[in-house]
Amino acid sequence: MSGAYGAGAAHAAAAAIRARTGEFTPVAAIVLGSGLGALAQRVKDPTVIPYREIPGFPPSTVEGHAGELLAGTLAGRPVLALAGRFHMYEGHAAAVAAFPARVVHALGAPVLIVSNAAGGIGASLAAGTLMLIDDHVNFMFRSPLIGPVEPGDERFPDMSDPYDPVLRALARSVADANGIVLQSGVYAGLLGPSYETRAEVRMLAALGVDAVGMSTVPEVLVARAIGLRVLGISCITNPAAGLSETPITHPGVIETTARAAAAFETLIEGVVAAL
Repeated sequence: MSGAYGAGAAHAAAAAIRARTGEFTPVAAIVLGSGLGALAQRVKDPTVIPYREIPGFPPSTVEGHAGELLAGTLAGRPVLALAGRFHMYEGHAAAVAAFPARVVHALGAPVLIVSNAAGGIGASLAAGTLMLIDDHVNFMFRSPLIGPVEPGDERFPDMSDPYDPVLRALARSVADANGIVLQSGVYAGLLGPSYETRAEVRMLAALGVDAVGMSTVPEVLVARAIGLRVLGISCITNPAAGLSETPITHPGVIETTARAAAAFETLIEGVVAAL
């Protein structure tokens, strides 16, 4: 499976995108998680390409994911914005979930900014909080790097610091300058699509996890193998199971991310401006 979504396929997808955008070298690519797609509206003069028109990109099927790639400018800087992602719980292999990271790398982006909606486990992570991802735990038990080594990949990428410390410091500086409350913590990626049980949340808390979701990890694994610098932001949409009496629903997730969108957009725009 990895070969079908490896370096060669990524270059083919990049060529199809360049045929629409012309010469375009982004300073960053931004993956917009559930409910965070409104940032795409801040991208100026965008070339908008539906995912179905990009070789190797399946359609996005999840509410809150528009399924479009935008090439334009944000804060005066050239960027790619991916409004939606591919999840393994939709039936995709890990290599498919991570494929956009390969494509933006083939388009010349040196930085990948990943965002997601996540359940809060840490006591300070109330709904609507933004969390800077310091590290992650792969409880998906899948890797997009399994198989023959792709050209340009590192066989054994170092994951001791997957989220770039310089980019994390920059995000912290932008948040402070704009009065944005930005927590930090460890993200756990689970396969889904069910939300976690109370027992699972207790286990994650005991292991030092602060937030939990169903995405992001495959993209980061590939990004590190091919040399992309990564910044990760979680929007905490709800207390994880057992920490609130309110049942968790996807519409509720979308509603909360919409409330946090302004702070998220200001944060990302400030980071991009400084790249």
